[in-house]
Amino acid sequence: MSDFLEILTHGRRLQGAVKDLSTAELESVQEKLTNIIEKRKEKDLEEQKEQQEKLQKIADIQKQLQEAGLDVSDLESAPAEKKSTGKKRPVKYTLTDSDGKEHPWTGIGRMPRVYKDALESGKSLEDYAI
Repeated sequence: MSDFLEILTHGRRLQGAVKDLSTAELESVQEKLTNIIEKRKEKDLEEQKEQQEKLQKIADIQKQLQEAGLDVSDLESAPAEKKSTGKKRPVKYTLTDSDGKEHPWTGIGRMPRVYKDALESGKSLEDYAI
């Protein structure tokens, strides 16, 4: 706990800390603390209200499930929707190296090393077109 909180929550230490303050200054501090307390109470009420609304929504959904003849376990076992990842780009070039390994390439992105080596040796990219 910080020193401030220790002083604030301990009666005698608080009294000693504020002994040099005037009555007007103490009333100002009291007014500020009162405002802080009121705001905290309002926030707590809002949180309680949100919690009650959440519980009410849960109860409504459970009631709907019962009316439909479903159970929560039915929802858990339901198949999840598959996300479509889009279509793959078609392969435009295929190069078979000396080891017999095939190297497909769509023609997009960095050119693979085997294609660069082949082009440097005098081949044309069209030689590997599909």
